[in-house]
Amino acid sequence: MQGDALLLDAGGKVLQLKHEILLQKCEFRRVNLLLSPLQPDKISLIQQMARRIWDVHYTPIIGQTQVDYMLGRFYTTEHITGQLEEGQRFYFVLLNGVEVGYTAISEIREGNFFIHKLYLEIDKQRKGMGSEVFRQLLALMSNLEAVRLQVNRQNMKAINFYFKMGFVIEQVADFDIGDGYFMNDFVMVYRPK
Repeated sequence: MQGDALLLDAGGKVLQLKHEILLQKCEFRRVNLLLSPLQPDKISLIQQMARRIWDVHYTPIIGQTQVDYMLGRFYTTEHITGQLEEGQRFYFVLLNGVEVGYTAISEIREGNFFIHKLYLEIDKQRKGMGSEVFRQLLALMSNLEAVRLQVNRQNMKAINFYFKMGFVIEQVADFDIGDGYFMNDFVMVYRPK
């Protein structure tokens, strides 16, 4: 029975669970997941995380050449510093004090927010952490009327996550990002109930 764990229910009946499932459920219960504001001296950490995440996640969707172009354009220290100066709020996602992701939001107008980035390291995805990050982001948004974001139309994993969080597709749009590249996105919107 290697790889399995035995548990007893309240009546003493033996329950058999896959060991990895048991560990995943227990792991999330004991974690401390927090959002921590980005300090300018940590921009390089976001750049490193973006490279790791994008190389694995986006290369099959948009290709390595476009990944390299977008990281080179949107993740330079100057670009991120400019976004901070324009009012984007960047946060690290901390899991038990360790950076495992990052996110960035801004208030477009009163009560209307935009999620520019929401990324977790590949090995931290699909464990409920994204949902918790989204809940914590909502808590930062005062007088919330709507939250919008853009997601690549081929990024089914992210699209389904956002559907689960209550987003709907508001529009289909193609954004020219230069050098012949486009972001072929859905604009999605979340409105609190």
